[in-house]
Amino acid sequence: MNVTPLHPVTISVVICAYTDRRWDDIHAAVASVRAQTHAPHEIVLVVDHNPALQARLADSLPDVVVVANREDRGLSGGKNTGVAVARGEVVAFLDDDAVAAPGWLAAFAAGYDDPAVAGVGGLTLPLWPGSTTSAELVSAPVPASTGRRPRWFPEEFDWTVGCTYRGLKPGPVRNVMGGNASFRREVFAVAGGFSSGIGRTFHKRPLGCEETEFCIRLRQRRPAAELLYDDQAIIWHRVPVERARFAYFRERCYAEGLSKALVTRSVGAQDGLASERAHALKTLPLGALRGLGATLRGDLAGAGRAAAITVGLAWTAWGYGIGSTAGARTARAAR
Repeated sequence: MNVTPLHPVTISVVICAYTDRRWDDIHAAVASVRAQTHAPHEIVLVVDHNPALQARLADSLPDVVVVANREDRGLSGGKNTGVAVARGEVVAFLDDDAVAAPGWLAAFAAGYDDPAVAGVGGLTLPLWPGSTTSAELVSAPVPASTGRRPRWFPEEFDWTVGCTYRGLKPGPVRNVMGGNASFRREVFAVAGGFSSGIGRTFHKRPLGCEETEFCIRLRQRRPAAELLYDDQAIIWHRVPVERARFAYFRERCYAEGLSKALVTRSVGAQDGLASERAHALKTLPLGALRGLGATLRGDLAGAGRAAAITVGLAWTAWGYGIGSTAGARTARAAR
């Protein structure tokens, strides 16, 4: 961690953890941050209302700032706690079941050479079942194997497993993805923190979008702020066996629809659905046609990918409709 930074900006890395079932994952994530060519200012590990895990991690990672989530249970509270503790000029977020490529922070740092840039997100690649284990990644953070993607799983829906999806291009974006993101620390005073009513909590459904709502809120309060997607800021995110199944795929799509309804209730439908409309109207139809074309060329799994795109879009729209209806009822009752 004594490598001279390629750019002068200081970056604190926040990792949120909640369960000892990810013990090896957490240590692999920390090891990958230690191995960065742009040395982190500090590593902040926020433990979500689990004192026993916090004590174990503090003992095993003495060079890491290990703190308890000071806010409500869930990812938003953990991230807010990490921001409050961090002292770097930039705060970067890494999922506890992900590992970063050695140039991850250097790519982020380069983005902040432009003073207009308020946030930079990166490329998240999946580690499918059968990939290099987390225990192996502790000593060698770059995976030798990324496992095997289910043949029916469309790249356009990689967001369902927390990864970058087909159709996202480097450059300015509406929002970055939360597990591979960074922001100038100063913008949190402008936009506030991540909303505890949106995103992963103790809710039984796999909700998300806390970073989407935050980014939109930031741009609404500081319109000149620019957010970038840089595909050189690379991490690998683990996909457990249960999340590589079609049942989870459908559930995650439905939950995303519910989450989008919460986002639009907070920031408005125009901003809240702008990127989703473009993805649904352009990227997904092209993906379905690509799958059908592959089927005609002899790849029978292409039909499965086309069907999954259709089902995924339908389930997401269904979740959004249910969430919007419930929100309207709540608003009427409040009045």
